Amino acid sequence: MANYPRKKKTLGHFKYGSVLFSTTLSLFIVGLFGVILIQAKTLTSLIRENVEVQIFLDKNLEAEEITTIKNNLASRPFVLIKADTVSLRYISNEEAAATFIESTGEDFTKFLEDNPLRDSYVITISEEFQTAEQLESIAGELEAIPGVFEVSYMTDLVESINKNLVKVSLVMGGFILILIITVVMLINNTIRLALFSQRFLIRSMQLVGATRAFIRKPFLMRSWVFGMLAGAFASVILFGLISYTQTAIEGFALLQNQELMLILFGILVVVGGILSVLSTLRAVNKYLNMTLDELY
Repeated sequence: MANYPRKKKTLGHFKYGSVLFSTTLSLFIVGLFGVILIQAKTLTSLIRENVEVQIFLDKNLEAEEITTIKNNLASRPFVLIKADTVSLRYISNEEAAATFIESTGEDFTKFLEDNPLRDSYVITISEEFQTAEQLESIAGELEAIPGVFEVSYMTDLVESINKNLVKVSLVMGGFILILIITVVMLINNTIRLALFSQRFLIRSMQLVGATRAFIRKPFLMRSWVFGMLAGAFASVILFGLISYTQTAIEGFALLQNQELMLILFGILVVVGGILSVLSTLRAVNKYLNMTLDELY
């Protein structure tokens, strides 16, 4: 019967397959939750873009007065600027009448000689100015502009959005906390079990006079590399899943934020390395501090 030489153990070299798989899976779950958060933020921004304020003008204003009001509104810091364009549009009383007739099916011009509707401007409010108190202050500020008759906005919509966002934020925060604790424990236990086979080698190195820093170094270097690899693998899987979903679900691409996604992928790579190093450091220190009887 042939005798095959056993592979000699060296410091810092142990089976990283299970560690790499477990860390990749953990980081993928974290990344998936991060993608959900990014999409929720994007969706929230899209919803908030529907928060509009309508400014009704006095009747019989001159064209110059209407232009002056427009310039005044465009210069306000609370007006949303999207793609270098101010979210401001003018609606004449004729346009308002046509819209009313189309939506209700009733033509009031047949029995009214004068159009009772007013010219107006509609502005979209920036997200940071969308609290109930700020909108009330904005309305009062706009009504003080000469030529402005009345300011109107959907109070119920704003309050509903803000209340729901608070509830969702609390729930998501709880999930994030639980997820972080679970992932840290999973990575930590996986690395600790993987290092179990190296405990006697660590003890042997101590007996021949190796310093604690010398013993830790190869473990920490390899764990940093494999942790970053796990983060990179998790990012690639996430990217593939997102790309597939964009082609399979219509409108899903609207919820994507490429800049935030790249930041998320970078965070996964760095966090993978840091968590692996910290878990490895904790496990190595544990075996360094054990007595010979405890190693058995």
